[in-house]
Amino acid sequence: MAMHFDITDFRLFINIAETSSLTRGAERSFLSVPATSNRIKNLEDNLGMRLLERSPQGVTLTNAGRTYLQHARSVLAQLELLTGDLQEYAIGLKGRLRLLANTTAITEYLPSVVGEYLTTHPDVHIDMRERLSDDIVRSIRDGGADLGIVSGTVMTDGLQSVPLVSSRLLLIAPLGHPVLANGGVFFKEALQYAFVSLLEGSAIHVFLSRAAAALHTPLTIRVQVASTDAILRMVAAGAGIAIVPQAGFSRLKGQQKIGSCTLLDPWAVRTFQLCAQDFDGLSSFARDFANSLIDWCRTSAQTSQPL
Repeated sequence: MAMHFDITDFRLFINIAETSSLTRGAERSFLSVPATSNRIKNLEDNLGMRLLERSPQGVTLTNAGRTYLQHARSVLAQLELLTGDLQEYAIGLKGRLRLLANTTAITEYLPSVVGEYLTTHPDVHIDMRERLSDDIVRSIRDGGADLGIVSGTVMTDGLQSVPLVSSRLLLIAPLGHPVLANGGVFFKEALQYAFVSLLEGSAIHVFLSRAAAALHTPLTIRVQVASTDAILRMVAAGAGIAIVPQAGFSRLKGQQKIGSCTLLDPWAVRTFQLCAQDFDGLSSFARDFANSLIDWCRTSAQTSQPL
């Protein structure tokens, strides 16, 4: 049986799979819902198999659909490599770098590198998204991203990785708060108090919620805000305690009346790694970004910049 494949179908199917919805997949692909439904029907008819299971709650992938998704991502990733490698030979051709990272990496380590990189690579678009480390590893393995920055004890088997920096999570509270009394505290002890947190869905919010669930203890969140700066302001105002990266605390604490103490849980000390399927197989502009990030982290370590 002859099978015919189409790049538009690949992109459409990826958008549907990532949103678990024909409607939202259609919106991402700038297609109408009827046109999307018709393309998927024609695709399944051409392949002679069902790729999606439809229900009132959305769509799920069949086993064949998961295989199709994996290869669709791989094909589009190879096309991105081709685009990048040909970029210097074609006027106006742009590259797209797909980068996944957790909250701390995005707020503390990437801004300086991204700003300088985009100055020297004006034709490259960086598609940077926040994800949990486990999700980042899965996406890199599936070809859903070019580079990922992960932290903690997440397993990166099957991927290439380069260590970047080590960082610590701190517990912060208003000066005089009882949680600061001993200079160090386990997360379980801190859970008796109300927290200030980043917005629900942020990587660090999800991480702390899972850590609390593993301890069978509720995480009480009194205030949710959109940035580490806002967390520090709320903690200084007495709204609650919080867990923040040491780098962010060192950069933003200023004259605010906030104290910090060591978080004693092993997961509070995290090593950040840059991951890829194959660094040598990346497009030229993706390799340039990886090298820039690695060089910046090494320079920061040598100059004792707070991490």
